[in-house]
Amino acid sequence: MHNLAIALHKKGYNITGSDDEIFEPSKGRLKKYGLLPEIEGWNPDRIHTGLDAIILGMHAKQDNPELKKAEKLGIKIFSYPEYLYEQSKDKKRVVIGGSHGKTTITSMILHVLQYHNINCDYMVGAQLEGFEVMVKLTDEAGIIVLEGDEYLTSPLDRRPKFHLYKPDIALISGIAWDHINVFPTFDNYVEQFKIFAGLISPGGTLIYCNEDDNVKKIGEAARQDIKRLPYSIPAHTIEKGITYILFDGRKIPLRVFGEHNLMNINGARLVCNELGIDDKDFYTAISSFSGASKRLELVAENEFTTVFKDFAHSPSKLSATTKAVKEQFPDRVLVGCIELHTYSSLNEKFLSHYKGCMDAVDVPKVYFNPHTIKLKRLPAITKDQVKEAFANSGIEVYTDSKKLLNDLLAMNWKNKNLLMMSSGNFDGIDFGELGKKVTG
Repeated sequence: MHNLAIALHKKGYNITGSDDEIFEPSKGRLKKYGLLPEIEGWNPDRIHTGLDAIILGMHAKQDNPELKKAEKLGIKIFSYPEYLYEQSKDKKRVVIGGSHGKTTITSMILHVLQYHNINCDYMVGAQLEGFEVMVKLTDEAGIIVLEGDEYLTSPLDRRPKFHLYKPDIALISGIAWDHINVFPTFDNYVEQFKIFAGLISPGGTLIYCNEDDNVKKIGEAARQDIKRLPYSIPAHTIEKGITYILFDGRKIPLRVFGEHNLMNINGARLVCNELGIDDKDFYTAISSFSGASKRLELVAENEFTTVFKDFAHSPSKLSATTKAVKEQFPDRVLVGCIELHTYSSLNEKFLSHYKGCMDAVDVPKVYFNPHTIKLKRLPAITKDQVKEAFANSGIEVYTDSKKLLNDLLAMNWKNKNLLMMSSGNFDGIDFGELGKKVTG
């Protein structure tokens, strides 16, 4: 939301906003542009008929006093995705969907477009190197690239966000059940992607991962009036810790690695082809792509050890990320730590989906905070339940992040890699400081 506020401010709009809590980096960025509210909290007096519109975030409640005042006054209320569509309805809309990989693929496309000086608007879910903010909206750009999240639109609109964008070019990277608090069955979850594919504009394009059976079914069953382009893992080789794509008799070195990222690159390539960028120009640009924030992000390294952090939290993401690091560094011991932090991952009914997903890790560790479970109003889970769910006898389960940190610092890190995976931060572990100590 703060990125959208900055984007509209830079476009010349008069923007104000409210929130009950504002943290970094949002706070500093809003302050930089003079958009930080003088006081936090909700005040109905801020809402008046002089406002053209309200943009409602996902986490505002239906009884929010400012929202109720806006409804009473009849002020136009947009959800976040509704407003993005409003700003892009006359542009070519590229929407990247999928349970995993969508942030990385969106980031890859933006990197290539920027490399070739092609102007575009965008919305992406991670901070990117060379991009100040995560949302850009202009009158000039004829293209907008949107990361298509399947989570709910707003408290007033229970549709998935990516159902509102009406793509001209759509991509589906993979389907692995997530957000079980919203989509109670896997079939119900898959249905959202079928609907997404059905919303592609006439004559548009669906790009889909052929390696995922559920995605493949959706792609092959898509409407006949759209172009359908499947993709899979490109030819590649790994030499001395560097992954190369094999193309036109050449080896293209990459700064990212793992089969999931190779598939992401292939999907991004097909999108860029549809935007007029040929394969040669695509590979020239993608060679310098270093990844999106928290997506196998390099934290620290020395001759013997590399430390990564990753946003991975769902079973499919854990499997892909751990396998990628192990394959890239087969001669090093992999120490992998996952924090169970999301509603799904802390749900006792969902835990069994984690079976085997840490099997590529030599020293697997799992952390969860019982207080987080209470805040989410979920039934308590035990260490034994977690260990049984992962079905890995070598896993050590923690409920104290300080003990986990101390155990990591006590290890001999020669010829070992560390992978920290979470959508949170292990309740305050500073990954940068940890990386310095591990590699120092």
